[in-house]
This record gives sequence, structure tokens and C-alpha cells, in this order.
Amino acid sequence: MLDVSIAPAPAPDAPFEDHIEWARNAPATPSTPAALFTGGLTNAPVDDRLTIDDPEWDYPALAREVVHRARGAVLDIGTGNGDFFAGLGPLPKGSAATETGPAFLTARRRLEPLGVDVRRAEASWTGDMLLPFFDGQYSAVLSRFSTIDPDEVGRVLEPGGTFLTEQVDTRDGIVLNRALGVPLGWDPDAVTVDVISDGLVAGGLEIVEATEYAGTRTFTDLSSVLWYLRMAAWQVPGLAELTPTAVARHEAGLRALHMHFATGNKLVDEAPRILVTARRPF
Repeated sequence: MLDVSIAPAPAPDAPFEDHIEWARNAPATPSTPAALFTGGLTNAPVDDRLTIDDPEWDYPALAREVVHRARGAVLDIGTGNGDFFAGLGPLPKGSAATETGPAFLTARRRLEPLGVDVRRAEASWTGDMLLPFFDGQYSAVLSRFSTIDPDEVGRVLEPGGTFLTEQVDTRDGIVLNRALGVPLGWDPDAVTVDVISDGLVAGGLEIVEATEYAGTRTFTDLSSVLWYLRMAAWQVPGLAELTPTAVARHEAGLRALHMHFATGNKLVDEAPRILVTARRPF
């Protein structure tokens, strides 16, 4: 057995089984897009064998500017563990955040001492992501890599309020899945810059800026692919834990991809990002 605490990942042309063994034992905790795409590759055991382009914009700087210019309270939708929102402080009085996942309690512990009201926001039976806040309660709303309901965003924004969001375009990962012979588990056209913009306009907002970045994610060996699939468990759910049964089920695609790497090739996947700023009219 490979000891990943001391052994580097196998060379691209190492035996297929060595890559499986290394990736199965390498440290990796299933993540969320918000966590993985905002620093989740830092200190990763795959080093520079897995790289991802950074968008041309600086979302933290843009979000900080929105907070500092806000005339009143700010809402952060899908705050994760709360560290990012806390780092934008000092936050205006009455600010709030939502979280739907297991990070909810962590976010409460991080943000409530700062006076932030942390609430759960769950999808309703109709699929709408309802926000547990009053109409026009916030002068600014932020959302990074989290599900948004454009109608709800427009409802909780005060007249003149600003909405800033960075999102993952749903074409993300399409090349990797195609290489493995696995259909995407979502509609690749579900989240695009046009879909988001049209939804916000329908929700009563005006688009200030809408842009997309055609980023890429580059893999240079099978170990980096397998490690990534463990982290991004939503990509190929049946393969995420790398059980022997799962590997056997996907073996043909994995071996073909391994041969691609072993002969000196890379896999360049799509990793597009979206940035939209909108305003609720007076």
C-alpha cells in the first residue's frame, strides 16, 4: 500500500492501480462549490498537477466595496462557514446571512458575535428558495456560489439597493464527464449569465454589469482527477468514494483517461464563472 503521508502521487505513466490506491487514501473531504472554488485547492496533495484559472475580477474586493457603500444592513446568501462575510466587516447594523448546509452552526458561531442574524433558508415545496426576511429589509445582498431565487432577492432589497453575485456556470465539468463517459447530472444550460440576468430582470431588478469568464481547470494525471472527484462529490456521485465497485463500474473511462495522461497529454476542462451586479430601481 502506498503511504500518502510520505509518498508523492504516482507519475502520470505509473500503473493504473497505483493512481487508484493513492487517490483512495489521499486526504480529501467532500466539499461544496463555494468552499472548493474559493481556496479549496490550497495545500492540496495534488500540488500543481491540478490547476484552475482565476477569474479576471476580484470578488472579495467588489463585495467589500458593496458593503462599505451600503446605506444599511447587508444580507449574505449562502454564507458557508461565515468567514468570508465576517472578513468584509465592519458589517452594518442589522446585517444577516443564510446557510442551508451543515455549515449553518459554524456560521452562527462565527457571525452572531458580530451582530449578524444567521438564518436557515430552505427550498419550499415548489422549489423556490424563500428568504425569511421582510420586504426591502436590506440595502445590499451578496451571494457567492450559492442558489439564489431572483424574485426573493428583488423582494428583500430596498429601492436603490445593490445585488452582487458570483456563480458557477453549469457547463463546469462537462469535459471531464465526457471523458469518463458519464452524463452530467444537471442541465448545462441551467445557470448561465443570460439565465441569471433574465431572472433578475423578471424579479424587478436592473442589470448594472453582467460578465462571464471562460476559465479552465487542467489535470495532468489520473491521481489529480480522482482526488478532485472525491472533493467535488457532486461531479460523479457514484465514483466519489472510489470504492472497488465504483471503480469497476467506471473502469473503462478511467483507464482510457489514464492512457491519455500516460502518453504525455493533459485534460483541460471548462470552468466558466459568472459575475452579475444588479440594482433595484427607486
